[in-house]
Amino acid sequence: MLARHICCTIVTLVIIGPSYAPAQNKTSDDGSLFNDSHFHLTNYIQEGITAERLLELMGSKVGRSTLFGIPLQQQWSYQNSGMFSPSYYLESDAPLYYYSFTDAYIAMQYRSLSREQQARFDPMITGFNPADMYAAKHIERVLRTFPGVFTGIGEFTIHKEFVSPKVSGEVASLTNPAVDSIFDFAGEVGLVVLIHNDMDMPMSKGKVAPVYLDQMKNLLKRHNGTTIIWAHIGLGRIVHPVGYGSPPSREHSPTHIDIVNEILSDPGMSHVYFDISWDEVAKYIIRTPETVTAVAKLIEKYPDRFLFGTDVVAPKDQESYLAVHKMYTPLWNALTPQTSEKVRTGNYKRIFDEGRRKVRAWENAHVRQ
Repeated sequence: MLARHICCTIVTLVIIGPSYAPAQNKTSDDGSLFNDSHFHLTNYIQEGITAERLLELMGSKVGRSTLFGIPLQQQWSYQNSGMFSPSYYLESDAPLYYYSFTDAYIAMQYRSLSREQQARFDPMITGFNPADMYAAKHIERVLRTFPGVFTGIGEFTIHKEFVSPKVSGEVASLTNPAVDSIFDFAGEVGLVVLIHNDMDMPMSKGKVAPVYLDQMKNLLKRHNGTTIIWAHIGLGRIVHPVGYGSPPSREHSPTHIDIVNEILSDPGMSHVYFDISWDEVAKYIIRTPETVTAVAKLIEKYPDRFLFGTDVVAPKDQESYLAVHKMYTPLWNALTPQTSEKVRTGNYKRIFDEGRRKVRAWENAHVRQ
């Protein structure tokens, strides 16, 4: 998400700005550093930590968090990797497949907690195939089976570098009516939607306009009654910000900041938010003092439209859980205290509190409890 301030030469990442210290990361009213809009309890082989363990890691540092697994399971194919058991999608050429049991697992983890502990989590439904016209039925079935649990859907994926080509069966698409039915149902119920969709193809190097941008914008506009969070600002590990390393001939072409600014300024997309989760995204934003300044300026212009999330998967300790927040120290220092608080905690509370209220109201009207 870097504007024209990005130079063309890729340099070694250096975290710019003062060292990480509490004085530079002011806490919210409850004493926490942030609420986590993007957290995976389990990994690509459905292993991870318990919700109770996550509470221990959160401690007083993290107020609330979303709670979801990963909807895809990495197949262990003996023909592919022999006795090596892959635990990540980059460790095997074997396919990924949708794993619907993840929703039941998340629900039971949530229900194992006390009411006071549950109040700190917003579970999300992820175990559906977005290329399946029955996907919305799966989401409804989960709500009816586990009333009082879920606040939203996601993170689910349409286009993702390295992942999408590995998924068994039909490839998901932003133009598939199955996706529209998912967004329609989410809007009807009030479910918060967290979607991963790369804005561009991998390693495009600015050769063409972002290939998935227009399709994504059209999808967002078709569902202006649904609260949507676009994960990672549309970026990826190698899906760079638009304009990143562009040749001089493309100097006046739209940059990533231009594109995001256009979306945020469009009244027809006032229901759209962006999360800045993932350490890979943080690397782009904190790359230089100029990139930090450019991103901070955009966030200050739209302080109610950005959320912080870690995108951490089953962290082993608190240090690794807080690492992405720590990476963003230069950004927190560049924002006003009021805007920083909104991005780290306030926007989460507003969006997910409203999601809880709407979903519980739908359940009260449609589910026999």
